[in-house]
Amino acid sequence: MTDASSQGFPVFTDAESFLAWRSDPPRWLPVATDIARHHGLDGPARVFSTGTNLVVGFGDRVILKIFPPLLRAQFVSERGSLTQLKGRLHLPIPEIVAEGERGGWPYLVITRLDGTLGSEVWPALAEDQKERVLRQIGETIAAVQRAPLGPLAEIEPRWDEFMRRQMQGCRARHERLGLAPKFLAGLDDLLRDAAGLIPMDAPPVILIGEYIPENFLLACRGDQWSLAGLFDFGDVLAGWRDYDLLGPSAFMAAGRPGRVRNLLAGFGYAKPDFALKRRLMALMLLHRASDLNSHVCIDGWQGKANDLVELQELIWPG
Repeated sequence: MTDASSQGFPVFTDAESFLAWRSDPPRWLPVATDIARHHGLDGPARVFSTGTNLVVGFGDRVILKIFPPLLRAQFVSERGSLTQLKGRLHLPIPEIVAEGERGGWPYLVITRLDGTLGSEVWPALAEDQKERVLRQIGETIAAVQRAPLGPLAEIEPRWDEFMRRQMQGCRARHERLGLAPKFLAGLDDLLRDAAGLIPMDAPPVILIGEYIPENFLLACRGDQWSLAGLFDFGDVLAGWRDYDLLGPSAFMAAGRPGRVRNLLAGFGYAKPDFALKRRLMALMLLHRASDLNSHVCIDGWQGKANDLVELQELIWPG
């Protein structure tokens, strides 16, 4: 592996070595700056340390996002999503200003949205504001899913293939991640139910996969906080609509009845019945980033539920 220069980037064969290199911006920022200069971007460069790819803001209005070849699928997903959703949402999303490739590394220049990162605001919001924002998230998920798939229909993996692969690896994954035996004990029954509860061949919709505070912006008008922008479309899938309820359920709703009710109402669901809770519990365990021990934001939840049925009632009460 060679260091980045004004001509190009190193070659990486695995994500770990790329991420280690990415964590040292002086090694790659000169190339990013050269790309920005090529497109006439000015203003001071600001490196964003979160996320997976190389992300640099130039001034207040644009962001350069560079994808390593091993994550080219994220570039395809991001570009396709921003193109397909343009003008179709009530909520601002980035617009593509320019795109290109440098040494096999594709990149996008996108507009920078106004607002405050959700993860900076969410913990301090009053309960009624959290319920308000969760209703808006539910509405946004539904709006995204009303958009036609267009070229996103070709995104791999296909939903049925993805679900079957996740089911096959589910037990091994959660054993490795240290899920408590009392929850593992009900996993086979849940997966058996999941095969009938999760539609495999229903008309697919756009799935962002991560409606979490790190991926949206908030703004305060008067004394009301509202969603102000949505970004990061690198992990889009096409599949069953309920999958996108998992991020806000795990990271934000915290098993609070008012929050859960508002999220589901915004999405278009009434009070959750057993079948919906069972399906959501299965999908939460099958999510590509699933790790209940790290992601369920209910204090002491491991001691409040004795099995997966009690856990689904804890996460989606009502």
